[in-house]
Amino acid sequence: MKGIYAKMEGMNENLEKMRHSLAHIMAAAVQKNWPAAQFGIGPAIENGFYYDIDFGKEKISESELKKIEKTMREIINAKQPFVRSEMSIDEAIDWAKTTKQSYKVELLEDLKNKGTTSVKEEDFVDGVNEVSFYQLGDFKDLCRGPHLENSGQVGAFKLMQVSGAYWRGNEKNPMMQRIYGVAFETKEGLAEYLELLAEAKKRDHRKLGKELDLFTFSDLVGAGLPMFTPRGTILRDKLAEYSVDLRKNAGFELVWTPHITKTELYKTSGHWDKFGEELFLVQSKVSGDQFALKPMNCPHHTQIFASRPHTYREMPVRYMEVTTDYRDEKTGELGGLTRVRSLTQDDSHVFCRKEQIKDEIRNLVDVVKNLYETVGLHELRARLSYCDGSDKYLGEKQVWAFAQEQIREVAAENGLDFFEAEGEAAFYGPKIDFMARDAIGREHQVATIQLDFVMPGRFGLEFVNEKGEKETPVMIHHATLGSIERFLSVFIEHTAGRFPVWCAPEQVRLILVKNDDEKLIKFAEKLHEQLSSAGIRAELDDSGDSVGKKIRSAETKKLPYSVVLGEKELAGGKLLLRIRADLGEGAELTAQELVERIADESQNRTR
Repeated sequence: MKGIYAKMEGMNENLEKMRHSLAHIMAAAVQKNWPAAQFGIGPAIENGFYYDIDFGKEKISESELKKIEKTMREIINAKQPFVRSEMSIDEAIDWAKTTKQSYKVELLEDLKNKGTTSVKEEDFVDGVNEVSFYQLGDFKDLCRGPHLENSGQVGAFKLMQVSGAYWRGNEKNPMMQRIYGVAFETKEGLAEYLELLAEAKKRDHRKLGKELDLFTFSDLVGAGLPMFTPRGTILRDKLAEYSVDLRKNAGFELVWTPHITKTELYKTSGHWDKFGEELFLVQSKVSGDQFALKPMNCPHHTQIFASRPHTYREMPVRYMEVTTDYRDEKTGELGGLTRVRSLTQDDSHVFCRKEQIKDEIRNLVDVVKNLYETVGLHELRARLSYCDGSDKYLGEKQVWAFAQEQIREVAAENGLDFFEAEGEAAFYGPKIDFMARDAIGREHQVATIQLDFVMPGRFGLEFVNEKGEKETPVMIHHATLGSIERFLSVFIEHTAGRFPVWCAPEQVRLILVKNDDEKLIKFAEKLHEQLSSAGIRAELDDSGDSVGKKIRSAETKKLPYSVVLGEKELAGGKLLLRIRADLGEGAELTAQELVERIADESQNRTR
């Protein structure tokens, strides 16, 4: 399975052309079966392709995918050529109007007037005069290409699903239907990927979250606002606690900030201009002031630093906080814990001198390595995220060049497996984004370290240096887990719900053979008290269910350990410890040995 992801990372030019060509073949098949369909866009994407299509009043269901696939295979077997042609922009607009392709009309008019089909103003350039088309049989489409020579050159594919998609991602635009397909160069590659999808479905954190009783959502509370059950709260608290412990050892101090703030804070920081649409706004009925639910914590931390004078002897100053932020994400983009409106961050900020940058980043790299080694996501690599040539970043170019050189040198000096990516920087500075590979080979962005020369200046932060002069500090932003909700979505799927003993919501379950034997009940209660007194999360199952059902219940909840208590154990024999398969084989232990084993694994956070 990991081989598939290695191929996906560097999608070669031929594979991209193949997937793009399949998007056109699918559109041609749709047009043949639904002549009145109107087409949006159909790009190649990671693993495959999609096309956004408006079927009018006649919406299609996934049952129609086989029909589309059948027509696609007819086109493929016919080895139809992809024929490129060009038109002037005005001719192209006339063509789109004549063929009643209103979405293409809109795209072409944007190309004529703005030089781009992007909705971002910073992408606007002078308009274009000529556009290219590709024809496949009777299907003609506005497209830059490139494509394969003919339809017979595509590899193995499968149409997967139909979903809703707003035209150009805007909720105010018409809802289209997006048909997704997956495609690989060989049948073996496709089979391997479909096997991976089946495994990913089993591991889906939304499914496991319900089965393991970890979190829930409510329509009355609102979309994207997860609530955690007692079991789920233990899991997230243990992970956050570990993050705090690691950062305390690295010299960080805990702070606390309120969940709302006057909007002036974000106007000063620059977040208002960049992310104003993501803010939840609150109006004070008393003062009339406009407040925002905080979407991030860095501006608040600047104000704690600014609250008193500092000298060079105190530098660096390190703050950390585990707190919930709020972002008004689009409803269509919300999904499980992966994207939410209330996200809890284990946020950290360092205020330091320029000459301390490398040591501080090195300090944070060690924190990241330790945490991800412990949780078993240790195949880390780093993306060095730089600015591009656009004007969407704050600060002077020479400052950016210095900052980017700093993180490049630190990455090399720390032996990080890194790659560089332009255009991925935060608006205030470059960053190191850590990427972790999970148990089935998928790569996820996790921790981040961001270098910021801009925000301290915008807030007028300063300290007195050894010459008695005022100096502006550098700010380093860091999140170890990042969004705890998003991290949990990764962690639950990585472990398939088989959590390490130290963070498992329930570490051991005591199972009574008989629930009507008073001596056995007292023995079990005494053992339960002994475990609980040692800080071990133990449950006693004294229900009237059969022993077999009780054991299956413990296995379904993926508990690390369970102990069946019967006459033998009551008579003074050793306890037979049932151990989850990934943790080892069963063992016979005394009660004290059981307590010591679990306590040791919890304290040392063994994997």
